[in-house]
Amino acid sequence: MPALFLSHGAPPLADDATWTDELARLSASLPRPEAVLMVSAHWEAAPITLGAVETKPLVYDFWGFPQRYYEVVYEAPGAPALAESVRKLLGGEVREEPERGLDHGAYVPLKEMYPAADVPVLQLSMPALDPWRLFEVGRALAPLREQGVLIVGSGFTTHNLSLTSLASEPDSAPPSWSREFDDWTAQQLAAGEVDALLDFQRKAPAARLAHPRTEHFAPLFVALGSASDARGRTVVDGFWHGLAKRSALFD
Repeated sequence: MPALFLSHGAPPLADDATWTDELARLSASLPRPEAVLMVSAHWEAAPITLGAVETKPLVYDFWGFPQRYYEVVYEAPGAPALAESVRKLLGGEVREEPERGLDHGAYVPLKEMYPAADVPVLQLSMPALDPWRLFEVGRALAPLREQGVLIVGSGFTTHNLSLTSLASEPDSAPPSWSREFDDWTAQQLAAGEVDALLDFQRKAPAARLAHPRTEHFAPLFVALGSASDARGRTVVDGFWHGLAKRSALFD
């Protein structure tokens, strides 16, 4: 299986017909995975912790949205066998949070990619936001791809909600900081510039504006670490309320 970095957006991104169509076409172009290992921007826990090992209610980890977003269900099978494989590959202390279900960074895109909820899903926490640490986690998990596991890092290529207004039109022109960071990211991904990406806070233009906190860029590094080819092929691009939707596939 390839590895994937997804810009998952907020729950209303699921109302964007362009984005949902792009994800549906993306999943149709991929081999059907035996399971999905999901790393979301919305779960930081150390040591590494596993959630949704068995099917559990979703985590609606957002506030102030219309009620219908809290009524979404996605009852994907758990993946206890995958959980055991992850423990063996990572070694050391890997915890489990038995009652934690999938958060919106996981289920929002997966509902568009696998709407039947018939692919087992396991969620893995980020133990830190350090790019090198997450890259090494990805490297350790890389053998799972040979077992048919789709490794997904789910974040957002640019993410600064204090400079973003959901009251704007979804297709409104992005601010310069978002476009500049997105352009730089696209170039580094296409060229497989791992060192530059890992050092994005110093190398990328407008990095502090694009990511005042880096949790939404961090899942990229797990996907990148698990890749056999660091060159990422863009499978989704464009902007949503000024935020970059760029997503990349790694072989």
